[in-house]
Amino acid sequence: MTAQEDPFDFFSYHMPDVSRWNISGGFDSERPYSSCTENGICKWDLNFTDGKTQIVNHFNGSIPPLPREMTFNDDSVLSVIAYSCLFVIAATGNLTVLITLLRSRTIKSRVNTYIMHLSIADLIVAFVMLPLETVWNITVSWEAGDAACRILMFFRALGFYLSSFVLVTISLDRYFSIVHPMSIHDAERRGKLMISLAWALSVIASLPQSIIFHVERHPIFTWYTQCVTFGFFPTPRHELAYNLFNLITVYVTPLVIITTSYCLILHKISKNAKLAKDDCLEYGEFKYRCHTYPAHHCARAGKIGKARIRTLKMTLVIVTVFILCWTPYFFMAAWWWIDKKSAQAINPKVQRGLFIFAVSNSCIDPIVYGMFTTAFRREARKWRGWFKRRLSEMGLYTLTPNTAIAQEFFK
Repeated sequence: MTAQEDPFDFFSYHMPDVSRWNISGGFDSERPYSSCTENGICKWDLNFTDGKTQIVNHFNGSIPPLPREMTFNDDSVLSVIAYSCLFVIAATGNLTVLITLLRSRTIKSRVNTYIMHLSIADLIVAFVMLPLETVWNITVSWEAGDAACRILMFFRALGFYLSSFVLVTISLDRYFSIVHPMSIHDAERRGKLMISLAWALSVIASLPQSIIFHVERHPIFTWYTQCVTFGFFPTPRHELAYNLFNLITVYVTPLVIITTSYCLILHKISKNAKLAKDDCLEYGEFKYRCHTYPAHHCARAGKIGKARIRTLKMTLVIVTVFILCWTPYFFMAAWWWIDKKSAQAINPKVQRGLFIFAVSNSCIDPIVYGMFTTAFRREARKWRGWFKRRLSEMGLYTLTPNTAIAQEFFK
């Protein structure tokens, strides 16, 4: 996240050092001093209005230094490196997931469809948010104009909203599949409806970003422009209400739905396991069923059960990763909005680190998918082989005979 006055306001952004002021006078950056004395001491006459207070700033002989958040500093360097690494990992991993799913014969399965939409959300983060944050940390000021400011802020929020809502969809699908298996005939229609709703709600929730964000010019350093929300909200309470609404929409509500769904799922599995064990020990009903049905039917039922459990484990890990990555950031964000004075004591490097850690969720999703899917690992090996061949052709990598044979096999 770029250096800003409110490091935890992902959905709002203030111009550095001017959030308290309303400008009553202009400033000519080409002629920075309004008057200079014969001994070379110059005065900068800048009128600011804060209620009824008039302030005139005086600077002796030199232009005042820029605030740290308006300069490219060591924190900016660390952010650029971190976002660049995350971009490579997120882009490579999620593109591999998307290609794997599009090539897979089981693309029509509901879970694969959900994972595909989740990878699309992560790709929005990878190709919009991560490059945006990288370039923004390099330039520090906003250089792309008002239209780009509004459009990019919309997509910046869209990726996170969509990722959160797709995870809710996955959790609800697993809930209906395991807790209410008799509703399986409605699963396809329900799945399409939930995915459509996830996209629609994500777009609606992200649209205010394109209205609230706009380009403003710094009142003192007029060459400095920034994509901000400064001046849009009538009072700080309105801004707090908007930020809390986003916090509840993108994190708290999905967290409650996801946690409730998986608690009910685990309760149902535990209950069924206990009933099956009791039936087997006390009445032999479970054994009778197995001997009554043909052997191939029982084997098929076992495979279906194992596949369902594997899918449940994968989705549960994905959801857990989301919660672990985003909880520290949103906890600090809530603290910042409720009691900003005490939250400001947190080291700025920790503040940036929490956001970067949260964004890393888009990198971890494809890794989790790969842990549970052989097709993904096969596709990843193909990509790795292709990349090594290109490096070999450029003379940057030497292929051994065994490596070349293996890569030919996976072409």
